[in-house]
Amino acid sequence: MKAMTRAPRGAKQLPTGDVAATYNEFKEFEGRRYTGMRVGRSHKWNYDPGVWTEKKVTPEQWQINYAVTKRRVGRAPEGSGVPVGTAYHWYILAHQNVTKLNANEYTTSLTGMKFKLAHRRADKNSWSASTRAQRRQLIKILEQVTKDLEREAAADDKQRRKGAARVHVLKPTKSKRAAHAKRPRAA
Repeated sequence: MKAMTRAPRGAKQLPTGDVAATYNEFKEFEGRRYTGMRVGRSHKWNYDPGVWTEKKVTPEQWQINYAVTKRRVGRAPEGSGVPVGTAYHWYILAHQNVTKLNANEYTTSLTGMKFKLAHRRADKNSWSASTRAQRRQLIKILEQVTKDLEREAAADDKQRRKGAARVHVLKPTKSKRAAHAKRPRAA
């Protein structure tokens, strides 16, 4: 176990020692070994002014392209991370929420997930997975996301039906029961 530095109450405890070593050591997640940032940790980045281009291809579909340099907020610990020149191929599934402010401006936020399809080491010319293998991996990802969405929709439907069922089993109020009881009986 790594020694922990003393931090103010409520602050995160940070390991002392070689941060690069903890970054590069093998970890396990759901039975798979990996290196790099531990699952659950996060990065924060600032993006330089970038260029977002979009082309309408159907009434509801747009092709997008976005290119920009991103910069880490703060500094990476010395010796941590992959070598300069390493490349990644990510696939992003996201919600973009946009509100028009005036004729030429919109607010926009992007919230979603990104999935690693492949990487290329700094000292290699080839990717860790062929184009075909990346496509197969993307299909698996999209199938899993589809299953997750269907499971969430089924759970929502079940909750909705459960709520609707409760409405049907409501008993009459005391005053309605009393009024019903006071009706004269047919002889």
